[in-house]
Amino acid sequence: MVIPLTARFDLTLGGRWTSLSGGGREWLWSRPDPARAVVSPGSAFVDVGGLEECVPTVRGLPDHGDAWSRPWTGAPARATVSCDGFELTRVIGEEAGAVVATYRLSADPGFRFVWSAHALLDLGEKARLVAPDGTPVRIYPEAAPLLDVPWPAGAPFLDGHWPAPFGAELDRLGPDDGSAAGAVLRCASVRVEDETDVLDLRVEAPPEVPVGTALWRNLGGFPEDAPYRSIGVEPMLGTVFDVAEAGPGDAAQVPASGELNWRLVVAAERM
Repeated sequence: MVIPLTARFDLTLGGRWTSLSGGGREWLWSRPDPARAVVSPGSAFVDVGGLEECVPTVRGLPDHGDAWSRPWTGAPARATVSCDGFELTRVIGEEAGAVVATYRLSADPGFRFVWSAHALLDLGEKARLVAPDGTPVRIYPEAAPLLDVPWPAGAPFLDGHWPAPFGAELDRLGPDDGSAAGAVLRCASVRVEDETDVLDLRVEAPPEVPVGTALWRNLGGFPEDAPYRSIGVEPMLGTVFDVAEAGPGDAAQVPASGELNWRLVVAAERM
């Protein structure tokens, strides 16, 4: 059964999606932090959950990108943020109960970037992330304790295959075990199953643009001083967290027209 979704946004505080709900369920996880109200461009990331627009990078500098810390202009249905070196416009629509976000990034031709719909989801201990078996997946050093092989000295990431790269069962999203792991799947569409509720997330982009889905599987392992549970399932343009580490084919690039367009489609159902 299809469950129509409704989204809400906070344009003043970074264009963040504050709610994604339908069928009596809120999908987005959130947490209070008064520091978020006083951030400015270049600030360290303040995690209050929801869905953040992370661009032109996720990790690296600026921390979680340059859009989340700036006010957006316009209305929830059509909003724009101007950042250093680029402008991002987001248009929100609906298709058969799904929420559809259409994006346009304007910048000088050749501008390279990573974008992530940094969605932190409110999921139970039986939830799992479903992607095609064998999907190539990059895992990052914080996942080293979960692997059945030693982490190579100095390696920024390892390339494995879904759902259990090097023995780490990353598709299982609970219960809390004190671990935290980041990964990027090289696929444009995934689904989250939480008992009878399902959330489908898909990114649509021109064929020459690399796409992926990031996973932040924090089961009470981050941050070290005051850990909490947070599960990020994040459709992406690009296949690395840090645009500064992007090799050939790892990042999106603005074409000669000076504009790149793509879409995010989020749909829900109940089994």
